[in-house]
Amino acid sequence: MKKRIMAVLAGVVLLAGCTPVQPLGEPPERPDVKSVDADAGAFEGGGDLVMALSSEPDRLDPTTSSSLYTRYVMQTMCQKLYDIDANGEITPMLATSLPDVSKDGKTVRIPVRDGVRFADGTDFDAEAVKTTIERGLNLEESSRSAELGPINDVTAIDDQTVEVTFDEPFAPFTAALADRAGMIMSPAALDEAGEDFGDHPVCVGPFKFEKRIAQTSIKVVKDPNYYDADKVHLDSITYQIMSDANIRAANIRSGDVQVADTISPQDVDALKEESGIGLLQSNSLGYQGLTVNMGFGDNPENFETPLGQDPKVRKALSMAFDRKALVNTVFNGWFSPACSGISPDSPFATKASDECVDYDPAGAKKLLEDAGVELPLKVNMKVSNTQDTLRFAQAVQAATKEAGFDITVQPMEYTALLDAQDRGDYELLQLGWSGRVDPHGNLYTFHYPGAGNNVTGVDDDTLSNLLTRASESTDMDERKKLYGEASQRTGELNSIIYLYRQKNLTAYTDDVSGIDVFSDGVVHLSEAGFLKKDAQR
Repeated sequence: MKKRIMAVLAGVVLLAGCTPVQPLGEPPERPDVKSVDADAGAFEGGGDLVMALSSEPDRLDPTTSSSLYTRYVMQTMCQKLYDIDANGEITPMLATSLPDVSKDGKTVRIPVRDGVRFADGTDFDAEAVKTTIERGLNLEESSRSAELGPINDVTAIDDQTVEVTFDEPFAPFTAALADRAGMIMSPAALDEAGEDFGDHPVCVGPFKFEKRIAQTSIKVVKDPNYYDADKVHLDSITYQIMSDANIRAANIRSGDVQVADTISPQDVDALKEESGIGLLQSNSLGYQGLTVNMGFGDNPENFETPLGQDPKVRKALSMAFDRKALVNTVFNGWFSPACSGISPDSPFATKASDECVDYDPAGAKKLLEDAGVELPLKVNMKVSNTQDTLRFAQAVQAATKEAGFDITVQPMEYTALLDAQDRGDYELLQLGWSGRVDPHGNLYTFHYPGAGNNVTGVDDDTLSNLLTRASESTDMDERKKLYGEASQRTGELNSIIYLYRQKNLTAYTDDVSGIDVFSDGVVHLSEAGFLKKDAQR
C-alpha cells in the first residue's frame, strides 16, 4: 500500500514540474542553524537591506493582524514586553524582568523600562502598556482577547509598574506578551489614528514605519528615538513581496535581495551548495493542516455539508493521509509529519500529543459509506497560490481519492485566503500556524468557542473544559497532561486536520549578518547589517 501511495504522489509531484523526489525513509539529519552573527566591529554600518517576503502582510496592527508575515515586519518596529530566545525561553524585552505572580495566580505585576520613547517621541510607560492591553481586550476586531485571558483589571501602579488582575489564574499570560499582544503601541498615535493605526503604526523599536506600496513593498527606517540605537546597523529595511519561490531564490542568487524567507524544499539543497549564500533552518512550533468549516460564517452552504456536520467524514479525511509519505515526497524530506497542535519539540509534548491516526484509506472509505454520503464525496478546498502549496494540494487530491474523496483545489492570493478564512467563506482550506511557545496559543485560540482564531465554529464542552483547566493550572506536569488529553480530543473532532510541520528555511547572502530565525518562525532583522569586505564569509 505504501508503495502505491508513493507512486501516486511521486507522479503528481513530477507532473507539477518539480525535481525527482527522494525515496521513502528517514531523511538526513539536518541540525538547526538559528543565527548568523558577527562582532560589532565587523559591520559596515548604514545601507538598505532588502528582504524577499513570501507573502504580503495583512494590516500592520498588532491588535488585529493574523499573518505570520506581519510579524516579520512588526518585529523591527514594535517591540514586545517579552520575547523568546534561541532555546524557546521567554526573556524580557520592554519589561525589565519576568512577571511577579501572586500565590493564587490571579495578580501579575510587570516592571517596564524607564527612559524609553515611542517613534513619535512620546514616552513609553506603564500607562501605555495598560492602553495596549485594554485595546487587545476591548477592540471589537481584536484577535488578541482570547490570548490575554480572563483579565479583570489593568492598572498602572506607577510609571514603571503594571498590575493585571484575573478572575482566574492564567498561566499563558507571559507567553502572550511575547507575541503581538505584548507589542506596545503609542497611546498618542492610537488617539490620533484609531482603527486606522495599522496604516501608520507607531511603537518602540529599532526601526519605524516609512511607507507601504500595496502588494509590492514595505519600508522601515532607523528610529533615532530607539533606546538601544547603538545596536542598529542599517539605515533601512525594505520588504519586497515575492510570492514566487523561484523568484525569491533567483534574487538571492543575484544578490538583489540579501534575505529571503520560506525557501522551497525544491530549491534549498541547491542553494546550500552555492558560494556566497547561507541558510538558517529551525524546527517549527507550528503546523500546517486542513481547516474544516463546521458552522462558521453566514453562508450555510459552506458548513451544512457532510464534511462540516459529520465527524465520521472528518475522521475519514484524516485517515486518508500517509503523512510521512506525503512530506517526504512533496517536500523532499525537509518537513515532518504533524498529528496535533503541539510540536514534539515543545516542552509540553507528551506521548498523547504525539499520537497520530493510522493511515487507512480502506477504513476511511468504509466510514464514508457508513455515513451514507454519495461517493466520491466532492469537497472544495481553498489554498494559497504558492508553488509549494499548490504542489501539496495536488498531492492531497491524489492521496484522498482512494479513500473516496474528490477534492477540487481553489487557489487564492494569501491575503484573500486569510479574508475567506476570517469570514467563514470556505468549506475546507489549507493554512497553517507559525506556532507559539505555550500550547494555549496553538490550541485554545483555534478550538474554544468565540476565541479569535476559532474560524471553524467548533464548540465542544469536553475540549473547552480541558483547555480552560490547562490555562488555569500553574503545575507544568498537570498542564502537559491536560494538553495531551486536549490533543486527543482535537483528533476526534478534526475541525483542524494536522498534516505536517515546516522547517523554517531562510536564505541570506554572505555580505550580511545579525539575522535570527527561532522556532516561532519570525525572521529577526533588528540587529542585521552589512559586513565590511574583510569580514565577509
